[in-house]
Amino acid sequence: MNRAYEMMVIIDGDVDDPKAQSWMKTITDGVESVGGQLHEKIDWWGKRQFAYPINKKPSGYYLVAQIVAAPGALDELERQLRLADDIVRHKLIRLPEEEAARRGITVEAA
Repeated sequence: MNRAYEMMVIIDGDVDDPKAQSWMKTITDGVESVGGQLHEKIDWWGKRQFAYPINKKPSGYYLVAQIVAAPGALDELERQLRLADDIVRHKLIRLPEEEAARRGITVEAA
């Protein structure tokens, strides 16, 4: 059974814009390589100021992805994000079924 997830990633604001946007392809490829799929295209928020410095950085690039994948399938992608120097923070949450349905995310059996 697949599940719906939402992933937010904050990329270091010191990297240039094209390199930051290349993370969208990295995430897309990582999701597709494990048999998952993006619900819609990745929502690119662009560069935003932080409310307080994170790792002595004043700003970062934000992106949000809604993903449908099998449980545990995104572990390797999360590991890559945790080890990447360009990533300031990331968060992957499992969406409750009611919220996934409200957003129009269809979850089918694997």
